[in-house]
Amino acid sequence: MSKYQEIKKLVREYFDAMENATPETVEEVIKQYTGENYQWRGVYPFREQDGATATAEVFWKPLMTSIKHLQRRQDVFIAGTNEVESDEQWVMSMGHFMGLFDEEYLGIRPTGKMINLRYAEFSCVENGKIVKTGLFVDLLGLMDQAGVYPLPPSTGKYFVYPGPRNHDGLLFEDAAPEEGVKTLALVNKMVEDLSALNRSGAMGITPDVLEPSWSKNMIWYGPAGVGASYTIPRYIAQHSLPFRSSLTDKVFNGHVCRFAEGNFSCFFGWPNLSNTPIGGWLGLPGGKVKADMQVVDVYYRDGDKLSENWVLIDIPFWLKQQGLDVFERTANILNPKF
Repeated sequence: MSKYQEIKKLVREYFDAMENATPETVEEVIKQYTGENYQWRGVYPFREQDGATATAEVFWKPLMTSIKHLQRRQDVFIAGTNEVESDEQWVMSMGHFMGLFDEEYLGIRPTGKMINLRYAEFSCVENGKIVKTGLFVDLLGLMDQAGVYPLPPSTGKYFVYPGPRNHDGLLFEDAAPEEGVKTLALVNKMVEDLSALNRSGAMGITPDVLEPSWSKNMIWYGPAGVGASYTIPRYIAQHSLPFRSSLTDKVFNGHVCRFAEGNFSCFFGWPNLSNTPIGGWLGLPGGKVKADMQVVDVYYRDGDKLSENWVLIDIPFWLKQQGLDVFERTANILNPKF
């Protein structure tokens, strides 16, 4: 019952040290807790960084400089053994970074007010060190809160999302292993059902595809740009059908990490999916550029059904591959440097 206590302890200590770090000290903190060949993956424009120095310079220093008094407010904290690479142990933390948006960030003007940056962070631990990180943040959500949302109105509703309804997502103590087995089996069944739909070439979706795995009152907390949906019919209308009918050439590329603990499961890919827009998704026209999607999913199982799903998609990277840099365009229009 204590298989993951050591890696959980290490990651929690790392989080505490990072919260007390400054832009001047953050590099040393990262060096203290990470391995020699540390690999960091993040959303566009940060992407892939090798080592503590690059990770600090590219991601953490600018973030800590712009958003003061940065707090990590966790909603889910779990650990497990990677189903994709069975010798790997990972910890996943999901929630929001909260602070005061006091200096320009990615060309976005500061508000001087509180802001929440949604995140999911995956940490692979070996021999007492973090050796790999996947850190996804919802930058479109930050832009929305800062009043510079760059896309047409979304089909769902983006807001500062809550954690699990039962407030039981912080698994600092290890959960019973058999519960994680049940959760992962259900998630894998759901993924296979959707993969079979992709392979069929179908552009639509009906409730019978989802009902075996999902609660009728499911909540899907999607990325800013798409937003959240509640119940199977609204999820189909506000996300799944627009996604499926507006994107073609859909290919599932697999996952870097996938595991479960207790009633929670999570995964991310690099990339998870590839597809080509034919017009309509995100309120944008189509094109002929096939683009990759980096996606995080965090699931909550209630009984024998999935009831909540938190999703992050690196939409800015998906758009960048098609020639649109939302940060550059927003800065040039709303925060120009003449």
